[in-house]
Amino acid sequence: MPQYKHFPLPDVGEGLTEAEILNWHVKPGDEVTVNQIIVEIETAKAAVELPCPYAGVVTELLAEAGQTLDVGTPIITIDTDPNGAPAAAAPAPAASEPAKASNGSGKIGEELPDGRIATLVGYGPRSTTAKRRPRKGEAKPAPAPEPVAVAAQPVPQPVVAPFSPEPITPSVAQLPPPATDWVPLAKPPVRKLAKDLGVDLRELSGSGPDGVITREDVSLAASGPAPVAAAAVAAPAGSRERRVPIKGVRKATAQAMVDSAFTAPHVTEFLTIDVTPMMELRARLKNTPEFRDVKLTPLAFAAKAVCLAARRTPDVNATWDAASNEIVYKDYVHLGIAAATPRGLVVPKVRDADAMSLRELCVALDELTTTARNGKTSPADMLNGTFTITNIGVFGIDTGTPIINPGESAILAFGAIRDMPWVVDGQVVPRKVCQLALSFDHRVVDGQQGSQFLADVGALMADPSVAITY
Repeated sequence: MPQYKHFPLPDVGEGLTEAEILNWHVKPGDEVTVNQIIVEIETAKAAVELPCPYAGVVTELLAEAGQTLDVGTPIITIDTDPNGAPAAAAPAPAASEPAKASNGSGKIGEELPDGRIATLVGYGPRSTTAKRRPRKGEAKPAPAPEPVAVAAQPVPQPVVAPFSPEPITPSVAQLPPPATDWVPLAKPPVRKLAKDLGVDLRELSGSGPDGVITREDVSLAASGPAPVAAAAVAAPAGSRERRVPIKGVRKATAQAMVDSAFTAPHVTEFLTIDVTPMMELRARLKNTPEFRDVKLTPLAFAAKAVCLAARRTPDVNATWDAASNEIVYKDYVHLGIAAATPRGLVVPKVRDADAMSLRELCVALDELTTTARNGKTSPADMLNGTFTITNIGVFGIDTGTPIINPGESAILAFGAIRDMPWVVDGQVVPRKVCQLALSFDHRVVDGQQGSQFLADVGALMADPSVAITY
């Protein structure tokens, strides 16, 4: 008989609570196989393609494109046994006999042949195939007579209700808990504060990383009514305004930047450097066999310089852990590269960038940026960074004051490389010049440490031969 399975929206990252349906790759009536891509969703971190966990026939799509759903909400119904014939209703158990689960095992939580889940013994239809083992000394029952075929005589068939191909409506037991049972993300001290102030955490939108509710969110809610989010309203005809709902990557980026800007005390320092030797080395390396088939960019030199300089100033690669009241120093560099995509700003990571050669960094950066611009960066690739570079130079911008990514202690802005007058040996000559800007968390990094790190990065980019001394 038909076996209906509901596929709930999974958490494709760490602690993600919702996602938007971008587009479906299947429709009702389509046959699907295990691991076939059936839908593309957008989370707060990236667009992700979801594979199907079942094989069968799609009977109903439970969400439409453009709809935002909580994790755990069923999004599709699949009949995993579309060719099975409907079964006759099982006979009701006799009043004098206890009923058994239809699989004959009576185990709670075990899936029954009709697709239901066994709960308590005695609440399912009686098995028609189970047989009692004779007690010791009891005569064995006579075997059932073999069926005899009778020609030209119709065999009475049980009355079977016709099966309706219409999609079923999920029962209450199959749906996830209602939204009121959802447990919001908040640390124990924040939960206690909310309880003391009489604030319902389920009514708050967390401003912390991944939507975590902070003490500031609770205090703001306790001081007055929470602001009501403006609903998306279609602009009237002839209007010169348009409204776009804040969701997905944009919503997550906004929360992360607000949390960082108003939590970590930012300090930004600037340095202008002559990178003519670096650009000359780049031109020479591009003609060598090792680099002939890779994209050797100035960003790769900046990435290598950051990794080398972090060895001398490990504070810029550390994390302020307020929960444990510790500074966590990392003996590795997971280098984030800020990338502009059609869906907004994302920061995928190059894992263990400090262990890579210049050529390996070139390959990794090229793959990372291509994947990001195509909107295919997975949520896992944007987690647990230790330092970030934002290459604003590709937009023709000289410098800026970047905001630190939450969980990190510093970020470097790499400006445009321009032909500018520069004094060399007392003479003004044209040189390749760019500006660097370093923002750092003053709780972790002191002014001396931040200045030393920025000076080291500048020295390595101005004269790459300095790297031999590191």
